[in-house]
Amino acid sequence: MEISGIISAIVIGIVIGVLGRLVVPGRQHIGVLWTIVVGIAAALIGSALAGAFGVSDTNGPDWLEWLIQVVLAALGVAALDRSRATR
Repeated sequence: MEISGIISAIVIGIVIGVLGRLVVPGRQHIGVLWTIVVGIAAALIGSALAGAFGVSDTNGPDWLEWLIQVVLAALGVAALDRSRATR
């Protein structure tokens, strides 16, 4: 993976993390860095899942891939928030 691919994964991860955080209702008790980490992980896992389902390469925007990534980010944010709340 080239440096441009790493930078684009970070930028996409930030966007995915923020969108995932917006989808989860209520206030989350996690920081910005955790949101970015969850977003990057969701972007990478979501891309792999979209590739496995055959929806990663379409004509035009890959809306299904983005949807998978945002749902994974929302689940990650909710899970991390819940684990932080029990402490």
